Amino acid sequence: MPSFSERTMMIWSLCLIISLSNRILVIASSSRHLCRPYQKDALLEFKNEFHYNVMAGKTESWRNNTDCCSWKGISCDPKTGNVVELDLQDSFLNGPLRSNSSLFRLQHLQTLDLGLNNLTGILPASISNLKYLRNLTLYNCNLFGKIPSSLGNLSYLTDLDLSVNDFNGELPGSVGYLNRLTELRLVSANLSGKIPLALLNLSELTWIDLRSNKFEGMLPSNMSSLSKLIYFEISGNSFSGSVPPSLFMIPTLVDLDLGRNDFTGPLEIGDISSPSKLRVLYLGENNFNGPVPRSLSKLASLVSLDLSFWNTRRGNVDFTIFLHLKSLKLLHLSNMNTKTMVDLSLLSHLMSLGDLDLSGINLKINPTLNLPSPIKFLALSSCSIAEFPKFIQSQTRLIYLDISANQIEGQVPEWLWKLPVLWYVNISQNSFNGFKGSEDVIQKSAKVMLDISSNTFQNPFPLLPVSLMYFSCSDNRFPGEISREICKLVYLDTLVLSNNNFNGSIPRCFEYFNTTLSVLNLRNNSISGVFPAESICVYLRSLDVGHNKISGELPKSLINCTRLEFLNVEDNMFNDKFPFWLRLLPNLQILVLRSNHFHGKIFSSGASLIFPKLRIFDISRNLFTGVLPSDYFAGWSAMSSDVGIVDSTPDRILGRGSGFYHRSVALTNKGLNMELVGSGFKIYKSIDVSGNRIEGDIPTSIGLLKELIVLNMSNNVFTGGIPPSLASLTNLQSLDLSQNRLSGEIPPELGKLTFLARMNFSYNMLEGPIPQGTQIQSQNSSSFGENPGLCGFPLEETCGGNEEEATKKEEDEEKEEKDQVISWISAAIGYVPGEEGYGYLYEPGAWDGMVTSKL
Repeated sequence: MPSFSERTMMIWSLCLIISLSNRILVIASSSRHLCRPYQKDALLEFKNEFHYNVMAGKTESWRNNTDCCSWKGISCDPKTGNVVELDLQDSFLNGPLRSNSSLFRLQHLQTLDLGLNNLTGILPASISNLKYLRNLTLYNCNLFGKIPSSLGNLSYLTDLDLSVNDFNGELPGSVGYLNRLTELRLVSANLSGKIPLALLNLSELTWIDLRSNKFEGMLPSNMSSLSKLIYFEISGNSFSGSVPPSLFMIPTLVDLDLGRNDFTGPLEIGDISSPSKLRVLYLGENNFNGPVPRSLSKLASLVSLDLSFWNTRRGNVDFTIFLHLKSLKLLHLSNMNTKTMVDLSLLSHLMSLGDLDLSGINLKINPTLNLPSPIKFLALSSCSIAEFPKFIQSQTRLIYLDISANQIEGQVPEWLWKLPVLWYVNISQNSFNGFKGSEDVIQKSAKVMLDISSNTFQNPFPLLPVSLMYFSCSDNRFPGEISREICKLVYLDTLVLSNNNFNGSIPRCFEYFNTTLSVLNLRNNSISGVFPAESICVYLRSLDVGHNKISGELPKSLINCTRLEFLNVEDNMFNDKFPFWLRLLPNLQILVLRSNHFHGKIFSSGASLIFPKLRIFDISRNLFTGVLPSDYFAGWSAMSSDVGIVDSTPDRILGRGSGFYHRSVALTNKGLNMELVGSGFKIYKSIDVSGNRIEGDIPTSIGLLKELIVLNMSNNVFTGGIPPSLASLTNLQSLDLSQNRLSGEIPPELGKLTFLARMNFSYNMLEGPIPQGTQIQSQNSSSFGENPGLCGFPLEETCGGNEEEATKKEEDEEKEEKDQVISWISAAIGYVPGEEGYGYLYEPGAWDGMVTSKL
């Protein structure tokens, strides 16, 4: 038997051998490159398929002399060295995903994430070459076209996310072959049609999110075949019919959102025998009618319930149903169309309630009411409330309060300003006339958004919390000059003072807002003087000073507002030449100079007037003169195509309650005055140059603006013929060329414009037959009056003469004009805006979920 010293020596020798062996293995493994050479080459080729405007993101670390398995975004199988994961989310990839991309040579990929890149183009069918894919994420990649049916060949796929893209058409039925799929996300993907029945074959699905698309039709009756479904969200579509009771029979279902669709009829939940796991049920903003089902009380696990806009047909609602839902944290019952008056004390038993919306329901509020204090969001708009609810004073966790559109009079109580975390207050559409509270209490209050519009406020102008970011006092009775109190709001993002009796000049103290102000609305007051150049904020996105008495020149300092999208100075006394420098504002979408004293030419021989994003151009009722060149409209891209323009100035600043800021502009359409508000800005495209002294031919390049809805060139001195290129404006609804000096015939092609509901050619020197066409023939004779040479219905004069010769002349003129338009299209396609004056879009006050940065 070895001695102790010999055993010790043997142990140390063994340890040394093991240590040396491990070191040798480590050295060997570090010198072996896992990455297979042909896969490295494919990755480097894939990187070079894109160009990078800012930086290369994760691909910046990719070098030919290093192991590709060590590159950012790459994971390899340690046994085989095959690339199995490629995660290039938000890596500044810029360019289409090619059908022959080297990406598809990575045959062993199991995870592919290219989300948040600019892959503008179609999703190629060759994506199915990656046959071992399990996770595919192409979220927010600017993809368009149809989703390829070859996607159904990815039989190993478990997670698919194609959300926030611009696809068209339906979801291909081939998705029904993805029998391993567990999660399907297609949020805001612009898809339409019905849900493929084959989707019900995917028994492994746990998550379906189809929010904000254009899906329609009825849900399949046998939804319970998705027996493992946990999350089902289809809000913001056009689904219709009744909700199948089988949906509530899925034993695993936890989250069900059917809101903002067109579902109808009474709701049948069915016989729920086992305890339901359902925690979230959103049914609001549909067309449900009839009584609220009592079976809702069986959903004892509910945490969030939304039944807003339920039509009870003015029937009664048994609100005791909700008392069985002891776990409720969110309850939205707004606009239920019930005659029942609700005693708010009924809900005092819901001890966890944190979000309550009873807007549109008649409420009884006892002065001694005491609701549980966890309430954070409270909306009681249009509830026939006559006194400021005193129970709010004890809601120390309250963040959001909307008591708009009630009948409350007098002053806002001082205790409201002392609520410690309350940041949003909407008391609009009441009869408040002032604030109670000392300067110290009010100005130190932590309020961020305050809407006091449509009340009876007048002098003195109220003290305001200095922390305000959003303030609206429109539609009150404020007289005199704009209060200097405004100057203390150094964090202000949105200021709306419209529809009051303010006079005097614009305060120069607005310069203090130069780091924050993005929306300024002084519309419809009696403000005079010149617009102070120093008051212009470089972050301005929306400026509306219409319907005042402002004079002088349009401040050229606006050129620094590269984020400006909306500019309206209508109905003032501006006396200036056309501001050609506005073309340097890369985001300008709406320009209204109507009814001022602007003068001179609207064309400069030294620079093309190119407005790539302009959708509304109104310079009517001014003193503009001169001749427009034939290619004048060649660079107005947004009116030439239906490509969506991102609008970062929200039409609705806030996403809850009624505290919204709406931009608006008055327009003339079909001979009627109208006001364009809200989402109409996204689709409305209009040109109005009427009421000036512009002369010469109508530019034939007008035919390029295929998305125009309204065109008004009346009351000018245009001469020559009506360009046949107008027939290209297939979306045109209103055309007014009256009171000019136009000659020749009305192009017969205009008779084919099926949307053209209103037209006016009167008071010109037109001749020949009025074209045949349903829309033209439906016009009143006054639309063609005072043209001595015109004949045919609806005029009384009959036509004669050599029609064959007239037709040949029209064809020759049309051919010549088409040749011109083709050359302008080429010029417009070749136009690329320079980088000078462009900058990143800063969005002050972009509150997640409440202050949106996109229209």
